[in-house]
Amino acid sequence: MDQGYPRRWAVLGVLCLAVFVVSIDTTVLNVALPTMSRDLGASAAALSWIIDAYTLVLAGVLLTAGSLSDRYGRKRLLMIGLVVFAVASAIGAFAQEPWQVIAARGLMGVGGSFFMPGTLSILVHVFPPEERTKALGRWGAVTAMGMVLGPLLGGLLLEHFWWGSMFVANIPVVLVALIGVAWIVPESSDPVTRRADIPGTVLSTVAMGGILYGVISAPSHGWESLPVLAGLIGGVVVLVLFFVRQTTAREPMLDLRLMRSRKFLGSSGTMACLMFSLMGGAFVVTQHLQFVLDFSPLSAGLATVPLAAAIIVSSTVVPVVVRALGPRVTVALGLTSMAAGLVALAFLAPGAGYPPTALGLVGLGVGMGLAVAPVNDVLMSAGPPESSGRLSAMNDTVQELGSAFGIAIIGSVLALAYGKGLPADAPSGAQHSLSEAVETAQGTPGGGGSLLDVARDAFGHSMTVSMSVCAGVALLGAVLALVVLPREKTPHSGPAEGRPAPDRETVTSMTV
Repeated sequence: MDQGYPRRWAVLGVLCLAVFVVSIDTTVLNVALPTMSRDLGASAAALSWIIDAYTLVLAGVLLTAGSLSDRYGRKRLLMIGLVVFAVASAIGAFAQEPWQVIAARGLMGVGGSFFMPGTLSILVHVFPPEERTKALGRWGAVTAMGMVLGPLLGGLLLEHFWWGSMFVANIPVVLVALIGVAWIVPESSDPVTRRADIPGTVLSTVAMGGILYGVISAPSHGWESLPVLAGLIGGVVVLVLFFVRQTTAREPMLDLRLMRSRKFLGSSGTMACLMFSLMGGAFVVTQHLQFVLDFSPLSAGLATVPLAAAIIVSSTVVPVVVRALGPRVTVALGLTSMAAGLVALAFLAPGAGYPPTALGLVGLGVGMGLAVAPVNDVLMSAGPPESSGRLSAMNDTVQELGSAFGIAIIGSVLALAYGKGLPADAPSGAQHSLSEAVETAQGTPGGGGSLLDVARDAFGHSMTVSMSVCAGVALLGAVLALVVLPREKTPHSGPAEGRPAPDRETVTSMTV
């Protein structure tokens, strides 16, 4: 039986530390936007790009980074990415202009894309099949918790320090991760030397960047605006050219046989539904906590702790559940739990306090913890071990696309339903969003109570609609899991299927 790499659990800890930094930076700056706007003189468009530049570059470069990690070594690319991330964080912390913060966030995205694929592919190589689900469960839980806890950490730092502290906080964590990677993580790479696919690299980066630009820009510009259509259509056209290139290249960047793999397509679709529901739901809940329940940014962050706690608890039991039920039923059960939590949030009674919201968050977290590890395991078993970097990159890309589409589409649904929920004679200060209504009411003599009542009623309607959409997508993912994911209770490929143990592949120790 494959015993795995001797220090594999220490490796897991180091890699989880690295992936936590990447995931937390997806959301940590959200609570600092008003402060950054005041200190840097940033416009609304600049603030949007401060947030979006990170995700846009991260997702755009992932496929390229995954291919490079297979070619040049996953540990090597991981360490380079950590260094780039730390340098970019230092630049962002002491930026004096909005464009400098945007550039730093983009560079952080490059660094993150370099080490995100490596974390997952290294885990696949160092853990034996019977332990892989447990390891991937920990990895997935840390990734999700980073995104969930970002606003909480941001609120804590902002209460005691300046906004740049959110960048500074990355540096010591990254340095510890860098030392740990150098010390205990083994190197692995594709044993067959392949020629770099430069045209494929360029096309994949442009395609992902274009699609993500269109999706991210849609809520602010509108889905029918020229920039959004240009990004989406241009990205899709370039993506087609990328696939054409992959069919003609002697040594393609992407193994197109994956496009015929039931495991790959099924797990990718399921993961996209999962991330769409999670991030779309979180986008709405954050506004509910701050603008309906009147929580401060820090209190709103603390209010998401039940979600993080539920993810932790359910991810610890997922190996037992998978052994008993198999990945297909486990993932479907998880997505159904997510849908139940989202439905609970969709139909909160008017005037309901925090406890019903917390209950919905628990359902969402339990489902997330149950589903993410088996889905990752199935996806990573869809190809040979030497392509694990590319598989991991595609997994990360699917997650980023699902998240981006979730936030963009649910944001648009929320805005549309909010407008339709307003009475015809609604005050002008409440016509666009609840946040605008709150800001207008604060500047109105007497607090603008009637304005807030109208706006909150409309938001309640829009929350019901948007959360119902999220729940529907989660149920779609559950059905997809039942139809296409494997029945067997051990989804990952072991040595019998050609996945060699670390000491039988190109795995060497590069310790200091």
